[in-house]
Amino acid sequence: MIEEKIEHLKGRIVKAANLAKQMVKKSIDGLLSKDKGLLLEVIEKDEPAMNRLDIEIEEECVYAVALYQPKAKHLRTVFTVLKMNKDLERMGDLAHNIAQSALFLIERPQVKPFIDVPRMASEVLEMLSDAINSFVNEDAKLAKRVCERDDTVDALKDQILRELVTYMASNPSVIERAMHIIRIARCLERIGDLATNIAEDVIFMVEGRVIKHGGMC
Repeated sequence: MIEEKIEHLKGRIVKAANLAKQMVKKSIDGLLSKDKGLLLEVIEKDEPAMNRLDIEIEEECVYAVALYQPKAKHLRTVFTVLKMNKDLERMGDLAHNIAQSALFLIERPQVKPFIDVPRMASEVLEMLSDAINSFVNEDAKLAKRVCERDDTVDALKDQILRELVTYMASNPSVIERAMHIIRIARCLERIGDLATNIAEDVIFMVEGRVIKHGGMC
């Protein structure tokens, strides 16, 4: 019975991950295409759905521990689902923040062409997909590769920040718009960090090895 419950929980967390990916993609697509309806959908429809799913998955994890009293790897898997659930819910919050800033930006002249922001979004979405696949397939090697890609996201964020500081210094009128772009970049960086957290949790689930706080992938 515990095996069936574990498979059910895996299915639920995949659903949450797909919703998180959808929210991030919509928020960036809405920014790039200036689609206000898409951005409002993230804020008004998708985030409440994510919050409901977060509560449901948490309750199911608690129920699984109380009813089945899982041991060893089964217990690690339930705890991994519980932690992943919180990371995914936080990603939904960050997508909401991106959508809010995008709503501000699409109503105003563009500071500069968006080049690194969509690259950054593509990278973090791939990281999230790989992190979830590593969980479903119990693939620690794939999880380790997710950890290694976090530096790429950080570098893109730093590049965006450097460019925008230059723009703000030469033209103070763009400061408010530039700060919203920086907010978007920071949200994307944080989503990448959360995908890395999931990958680290997968390594713990599969190998029973903790790599957080300075540990090596």
